[in-house]
Amino acid sequence: MNDRRLLRVLQGERVDTVPVWMMRQAGRHLPEYRETRAKARDFLDFCYTPALAAEATLQPVRRYGMDGAILFADILLILDAMGRNVRFLEGEGPRVDPATKASDLSKVPMEKILAHLAPVGETVERVRASLDNSTTLIGFAGSPWTVGVYAIEGRGGTDKADSRLFGYQHPEDLDGMLDQLVEASAHYLKMQ
Repeated sequence: MNDRRLLRVLQGERVDTVPVWMMRQAGRHLPEYRETRAKARDFLDFCYTPALAAEATLQPVRRYGMDGAILFADILLILDAMGRNVRFLEGEGPRVDPATKASDLSKVPMEKILAHLAPVGETVERVRASLDNSTTLIGFAGSPWTVGVYAIEGRGGTDKADSRLFGYQHPEDLDGMLDQLVEASAHYLKMQ
């Protein structure tokens, strides 16, 4: 029998208790997270080190008894795997060198992208091996448009005007970039 309460609810079954998980449940509010985070060179190293990322995924489950373990990763790992210069600046958040011309968004072979993301797959394997039968692993990816905005504008939290202008001026390039992000995201989610 499937003891995973969260999956059972999503399949329309009645369960004894409402399943609980929270967006961003791993993070700085946990002292054990801060201790684990300190072992990585930077945030990308943290995401790409399976032992550390798995530990960050499991910490809120152990502490709070969550029904879902949210994979510790970031939506911008796909851009990093595509060769974009992704970095996370203290106090400023994620930054990506913006695409200033169509050739900045050239197609990267899917095999290269998936090879770069392989540590995330290893994190998934580690987490699955550590979870009991009552906890569901939740993977995720950013929407292609959201990730595309980072590629074009270099950051999030904007009014997307530069991305819309890029799309009007270079519709084929935007379509090509979004197509590649859709394909990469589908493979990435399948890996999870």
